[in-house]
Amino acid sequence: MDREFYVYMLSSGYYGTLYIGVTGDLLYRVRQHRSAEIPGFTEKYKVDRLVWYETHQYVRDAIMREKHLKHWNRAWKIELINKSNPRWADLYPALAGE
Repeated sequence: MDREFYVYMLSSGYYGTLYIGVTGDLLYRVRQHRSAEIPGFTEKYKVDRLVWYETHQYVRDAIMREKHLKHWNRAWKIELINKSNPRWADLYPALAGE
């Protein structure tokens, strides 16, 4: 069975605070952020809106991409989000089938 790995960005709102992460289970991980299950940055700043993600076949590629994106300046991250999600809609409900 093939497994996918995800690099994702969460936001606190439209052009809000950003968080970049990597996971092997996107829906589960975003649910954790949304329910503030994990103490830390996303809980403190209420960063729980999935605004961008991409898939990778290999975990090492996903981790490399995450590290790369974390070194980008904010304007580049915003441009990346705007290319696929210009309204910064929360992508989680559609992925979760809600």
